[in-house]
Amino acid sequence: MITLPQGIVVTKKIYTTFAVLGVLAAAFYLGRRPSPVYLLAPIGAAALLVLLRFPRLGLLATITVALLIPVAIGTGTEVSLNLSALAVPGVFLIWLLTRLQAGRLDFTPSRTNRPLILFLLLALLSIFIGNAIWDPAVPRSDKFIIVQLAQWALFAFSAAIYWLVGNLVKEQVWLKRLAALFLLIAGGLAMLRTLPGGVEAVNTVGTFAIYRAPFWLLLAGLAAGQLLYNKSLSWPWRIFLIAALGAVLMYAFGDQQERTSNWLGIAIVLSVLIWLRFPRIRWPVMIVIGALLMTGVLFQFIYDYAGGDEKWTESGASRGVLIERVIELSMRNPITGIGPAAYRPYGFTRPLYYEGALWIEPRINSHNNYVDLFSQTGILGLAIFLWFMAELGWLGWRLRKVYTSGFTGGYVASMLAVWAGIMVIMALADWFLPFVYNIGFPGFQASVLVWLFFGGLLSLDRMRAAQAGA
Repeated sequence: MITLPQGIVVTKKIYTTFAVLGVLAAAFYLGRRPSPVYLLAPIGAAALLVLLRFPRLGLLATITVALLIPVAIGTGTEVSLNLSALAVPGVFLIWLLTRLQAGRLDFTPSRTNRPLILFLLLALLSIFIGNAIWDPAVPRSDKFIIVQLAQWALFAFSAAIYWLVGNLVKEQVWLKRLAALFLLIAGGLAMLRTLPGGVEAVNTVGTFAIYRAPFWLLLAGLAAGQLLYNKSLSWPWRIFLIAALGAVLMYAFGDQQERTSNWLGIAIVLSVLIWLRFPRIRWPVMIVIGALLMTGVLFQFIYDYAGGDEKWTESGASRGVLIERVIELSMRNPITGIGPAAYRPYGFTRPLYYEGALWIEPRINSHNNYVDLFSQTGILGLAIFLWFMAELGWLGWRLRKVYTSGFTGGYVASMLAVWAGIMVIMALADWFLPFVYNIGFPGFQASVLVWLFFGGLLSLDRMRAAQAGA
């Protein structure tokens, strides 16, 4: 029996009746308006309480939801969100709250910070400039500003996860945990694909990340880096990584041979790792590669392996036409760009011709990350982004002299190799910074993992500085 403050007595039977009626009413309401949000809300609330106490668990959760739990959340526009897009800003805000509560906001110093901050500010500024100079003859949706902010969010969330790892991970053991979790899940999915019926199983439990080249480059780099550098690696781990690397090679050079960004990117990653690990063979290999390039043999082999004239006619030449159109549209403001996602509505204004075909309302995508950045943020934004990438590569190169073996030696070498692969595939229709109208937030599930592990370089640099100070 429950006695309320005003003397009203509620028996256990009446209390139970109200509870049952409440559950039935909630079931009726949710049954008529089903949504994954209702399921995710209590889970999110519980996760929030845990992350406030242990914010570094958010990094493990980000890896998990980026690879598993394929959930799409509608926004009322052409853009849909997923758990990765919610996890990154959520963990970032939690980290800020914990720092503010502690009374200090200690941000890891790095030469990569300035260009990355400037890039985000310029991308935000380009929204206002692009709208100020918008051609009134070009129609756009009333919700287009939401799409533009979503594009900026893809930039901002990528930077956020990079900074999160650099600031939250202060011990090597946590970097090992992040790498181990990724290798277990990603390697398991890669190997599962090779089994009978495995593709269907992976499609059921895996996210869109497993179809993007950044995922495979990262898996190849981390696995090969540990195999080449980490002599203390246990035999079960060594066998697992060899099997995972074999699955990567089967996928890239077998199942997906027609996708140049996959196998060429992985070939670059593995080549850089071998070049870093075995210095004695560098000059002979460079001489051979130089001779093959000068004679044209290497280029011809790559061209033929990628599909030759048939593949070029099918997709290569058409991408050239798309790139040309995007650059043409972007010349309205080549300095700071026409704004995030803006070249899509501009592209609707004029038909596109290719090989005798006429595309009346072309849904243009540049299929080139560098051209994308030029269009959205101008030559200034592209230059700042390349500045950031140069600083990131230089950071990895400097750390390579500090961490020469073991887990950290393999980690730094693998990130340098993945950096080189990313720089190449960005020009081959794969996104390190996804375009919201094309690969969008589904592709972010792959690229966010690369940004996350690049943040590990920032973390290792902080550990190096702390050791030097001590």
